[in-house]
Amino acid sequence: MTQEKLDILIHSGALITMSENMDVIEDPFIGIRDGRILFVRNPEQASASWSAETTIDATGQVIMPGLVNTHTHLPMICFRGYADDLPLMEWLNEHIFPAEAKFVNPEMVYQGSLLAMAEMILSGTTTFCDAYFFEDRVARAALDSGMRAVVSQGFLDFPTVDNPEPARNPDIAESFVKTWRGVSDRITPALFCHSPYTCSPETLKKIKNIARREDVLYLTHLSETIAEVEEIKNRYGKTPVHHLEAIDVLDEGTVSVHCVWIHNSEVEILARHGVKVSHTPESNMKLATGTAPVPEMLRHGITVGLGTDGCASNNDLDLFLEMGTAAKIHKLESLDPTTMDARTTVRMATLGSARVLGLDDRIGSIEPGKRADIVLVDFRKPHLTPVYDYYSHIVYAASGSDVSTVVIDGKVVMRDRMIMTIDVADAMKKVREIAGRIAGAGNIRNV
Repeated sequence: MTQEKLDILIHSGALITMSENMDVIEDPFIGIRDGRILFVRNPEQASASWSAETTIDATGQVIMPGLVNTHTHLPMICFRGYADDLPLMEWLNEHIFPAEAKFVNPEMVYQGSLLAMAEMILSGTTTFCDAYFFEDRVARAALDSGMRAVVSQGFLDFPTVDNPEPARNPDIAESFVKTWRGVSDRITPALFCHSPYTCSPETLKKIKNIARREDVLYLTHLSETIAEVEEIKNRYGKTPVHHLEAIDVLDEGTVSVHCVWIHNSEVEILARHGVKVSHTPESNMKLATGTAPVPEMLRHGITVGLGTDGCASNNDLDLFLEMGTAAKIHKLESLDPTTMDARTTVRMATLGSARVLGLDDRIGSIEPGKRADIVLVDFRKPHLTPVYDYYSHIVYAASGSDVSTVVIDGKVVMRDRMIMTIDVADAMKKVREIAGRIAGAGNIRNV
C-alpha cells in the first residue's frame, strides 16, 4: 500500500474544530501538507497509510485554531508600564505621543514587534492585525517570526516620526499596499486612520478611497471615549458613527475599533453597512473608557472579533486572558450570566476574528483546505482538572502559558514552549536597552 506523505500529523487529545457545527472530535487525526490541512478524521476513519515528517502526540491536550488578535500596536511593547493609571487623552497627549516622537524609529519598531510576536506565539496567537508607524518593519518582523499578519500603516493629520509631511499620506498609503501585497501569503497590507479626532474628513475619505481601490482593509479607532464623542459632535454636529457614515467611509471593508460609546441607532448603522468591530475589553477597562455593547452588536449580526490593543494600554498580549475578560465583563454589565457564553467567546477569538480581518476562508477553524494555523493547549494541569466542558476551561480557567505547541501555515514555530523562530533572550535584551533609553533619568525601573 502506498503511504500518503504528510508534513505534520497531529493525533490524540481533543479537537475543537470551530467549524459551523462547533464539532469536538476526541482522539482526532489531523494531516497537514504544504501549509494546508489535508484531512481531519476521527479514530474510526484512521488509517495506517500515512507517513509524516513530524508527528505531534496531543495526548492530554486540546487542539484548537490559533487565536486571532484583531487590534494591537506591537511596537508599543517598549512602553509597557509607561505612564499607567491615567485618562486616555492625558495618557496619549502628555505621555505617549511625546515619547513616540522622541524614541520611535525603525529599529525600535522591529525589535519591539519581534518581542511582542514571541509573547503572542507563547500565548497561542497565530495571526494579528497591527497598526503603527514604520509598519514595514512590523511586516519584516512577522516574516522573520513565522506569524500571520495584517499590517496596517497608520495615518494622522499631524507630522509623525515616519511621515513629517501629512500631505503625503495618500502617496504613502498607495506605496505601502503595493510594496507588501504579494510578498508572502502570511502578510496582508491594510490602512489605518487613527481616529476621527486626529484625522480630518478629507484624510479619512482619501485613505478610504485608496483602501477601496486596492481592496484592502480600512481601520480606525471609533467612539472609544465620551470625550471623543463630544469632540466630534462639537466639530461636525454628529456622533462619530454618524460622521463616518456622512462622509461615506463605512462599508464591509471597514474595521472599527472599540465602539464603546455607541447607541442602538448607531449599532444599526454599523450593521447596515457591514462594518466589522474589534473589541478590546481589557484596554477599555484599564483606561476606564467603558464597555462596548457587544451583545447588542452580535444580536444585530455584526461581526465582532477580539483584540488586545497595545501593551501600553493592556498591558499584555494574551488572548486567553482577553477571552475571560470579555465573557465576564458583559455578564456583569448586563447582570445576565448567560451573556457571552464560552462558545460564543471562543468563536469570537478564532473564526469571528478571522472574519473581521477577511481571512475566514483561510484561518479561524480546523477544516480540510484551510491553512494550518493550530495551537495545542495542555490540559494536564491542576487548574484545568477535571474537564466537563472544553470551551468553559478555555475561557474561564486557561491562560496563554498553557499553550504548548504552535503551528502556523503548516510549520511548527513553537514546540513544548520552545519558540523555533525567535531568539527570545536576545529580543528581551534589545527591548530592555530601548527601555533604558526611554527611562532616561532612571525614573522607570528596568530589570
